[in-house]
Amino acid sequence: MSRKLLYIVNEASYFLSHRLPLAQAARAAGWEVEVATADSPDQSRIAEAGFVTHSLPLSRSGLRPDRELRALLATWRLLRRVRPDLVHCVALKALVHGGLAARLSGIPARVFAVAGLGHVFIDGGLQNRLLRVALKNVIPFLVNANSRVIVQNPDDRARLGRSARVRQRMVLIAGSGVDLEQFQRQPEPAGEVAVVLPSRMLWTKGIGEFVEAAKRLRTAGLKARFLLAGDSDPGNPAAIAPQQLSDWAADGTVEWLGFQHDMAALLGRCHIVCLPSYREGMPKSLIEGAAAGRALITTDTPGCRDIVRHGENGLLVPPKDPEALATALRQLIEDASLRRRFGEQSREIAVAEFGLDKVVSETLALYRELCP
Repeated sequence: MSRKLLYIVNEASYFLSHRLPLAQAARAAGWEVEVATADSPDQSRIAEAGFVTHSLPLSRSGLRPDRELRALLATWRLLRRVRPDLVHCVALKALVHGGLAARLSGIPARVFAVAGLGHVFIDGGLQNRLLRVALKNVIPFLVNANSRVIVQNPDDRARLGRSARVRQRMVLIAGSGVDLEQFQRQPEPAGEVAVVLPSRMLWTKGIGEFVEAAKRLRTAGLKARFLLAGDSDPGNPAAIAPQQLSDWAADGTVEWLGFQHDMAALLGRCHIVCLPSYREGMPKSLIEGAAAGRALITTDTPGCRDIVRHGENGLLVPPKDPEALATALRQLIEDASLRRRFGEQSREIAVAEFGLDKVVSETLALYRELCP
């Protein structure tokens, strides 16, 4: 008799980009897999991949008690109806709603994946400070002897592992992995050096600092292309307005490419991958850049510094520091031999630590442990 696995993920698009290969591997291993996300056109793509899908009233933006209660009740009803043997909740809101609903429904096997500590742990506002205190108390309440909490970097493990109850059930799995066949090391293209920042267009990804650094380098006469690859994200409180992105592109500071369906091809046309983020779990854009054999520039912050080793496969700069970022960009733009050396090391690190097969096998092992 097959066991049933239910993924609860805020966004269908995130499931497709970060969890689809895992779900396919779980199905191949004998699991009956279903997926619950917020209502979205992308759910049809999940269904096309052969998975039963469910809609939940999940929202990443804001914190309204009535809306959160509605999401919790809907999640509880779904679990009562589907009766999964194992529920795998991805990201903080899904973790809270799915964890509480699983506890209320009597589903003992639970995996909670913390995909970075995001806006709640970056912003210092009163609401986020209160949320951090609430999470500190809620997460220990959600875990039981048959639960595991997946974190993606040592900083998040230390932050969330202050509770002994959580620490004993915590597992570090480094991100969602990268397909090493799809993202192959490619030689640098000819022509002007191109620097790409692949990300959702959020202030907390360091987009503003990247644009300011590009302005400084252009004013100083440095010839290079500075590319933003990604969409705005209206559901996120740190979203950059599309008009602002268009204005930057119109004045020639950067090129805004929007969402890219073929990241491997884009990386093949670029020389440097840059992500000056304020905090990450394990950024997929840097892992993909490493697998493609590119020199990397990022910030000395959680998640980012676990992929980029300063002076080995890239450069680390302080967060929110456009001057330091401009200096690092100039160094790599002007030094092709250093870029190539960093790129070779990036590929080796990606193969050794971040391959998709490794991440999938470690996660499936957790499933077998919880549901033998």
